[in-house]
Amino acid sequence: MKHDAPSEMTPQMRARKCADLMFASDSASPGLGMAITDIGPGHATMTMTVRQDMLNGHRICHGGFIFTLADSAFAFACNSYNQLVVAQQNQITYLSPGKEGEVLTATATEASRSGRSGVYDVRVTGEDGRAVALFRGLSRSVKGQHFPEEETTE
Repeated sequence: MKHDAPSEMTPQMRARKCADLMFASDSASPGLGMAITDIGPGHATMTMTVRQDMLNGHRICHGGFIFTLADSAFAFACNSYNQLVVAQQNQITYLSPGKEGEVLTATATEASRSGRSGVYDVRVTGEDGRAVALFRGLSRSVKGQHFPEEETTE
């Protein structure tokens, strides 16, 4: 497969390459059955099927797994510019339960990105389209890139 020179890389190609590199090094997300279904500059969508071992004492998806799905989508969205980014603060509001066997979808979108700080909103939905949770993540960029490339000023 031919790789374009960094100067020829589009923002979409950069986002995809960052996601592929991060996912290959991520044990948690694939270990929970998560998959990236969409990625682009400042946004990401991930899915996860609620397994029996993810159910709490009420026989609904444990909130920690819903949080982890949202957090993973947030991570891929804010790391889509080939700048290393970590979470600074996250908050979640649960709206309805995830059910065993159901595919949950987390859609992360960039609300703001300025300097080293970013704000991302993640909506977690059930298969029927109902809102399961709303998550807000605050990000902070740190030194480094996912792959060698000249600094970008996007």
